[in-house]
Amino acid sequence: MRENTTEVVVGAAVLAAALGFLWFIFSATGLSGGTPGIELKANFRSAEGVSVGTEIRLAGVSIGTVSELDLNGETYRAEAVFLINEGIEIPDDSAAIVASEGLLGGTFVEIVPGGSFGMFADGGLIEDTQGAVSLIQLLMKFVSGDEA
Repeated sequence: MRENTTEVVVGAAVLAAALGFLWFIFSATGLSGGTPGIELKANFRSAEGVSVGTEIRLAGVSIGTVSELDLNGETYRAEAVFLINEGIEIPDDSAAIVASEGLLGGTFVEIVPGGSFGMFADGGLIEDTQGAVSLIQLLMKFVSGDEA
């Protein structure tokens, strides 16, 4: 009888841990199936470091995730789709910037709000974008003394 009780307790703990990991994976990757507020699109020259599930931040606060990332074969630009949390309104002249948390930190997309009184509607396109800055390219410019 004592062995059965121990097995049941250990089994319940393993099951709870597995469910916790699943919940974390779904919430971290944006696959939780929740209803996002709006879907926005943006085109980047370079989306290096951005992938599906990358955080979208506004003023340092996570407001959504990247849900799709594809290459446009005609313009050779990275096309990203953002799922923005419900209740968040973004001015329609805002900018999207691929940023990093430091030299060794992760990459995220930062929304820099504009001053417009109009807000993006579902499916809106963020036209003002800035792609990822390559640290290697910056170091090479510094070493070579290139100003441009």
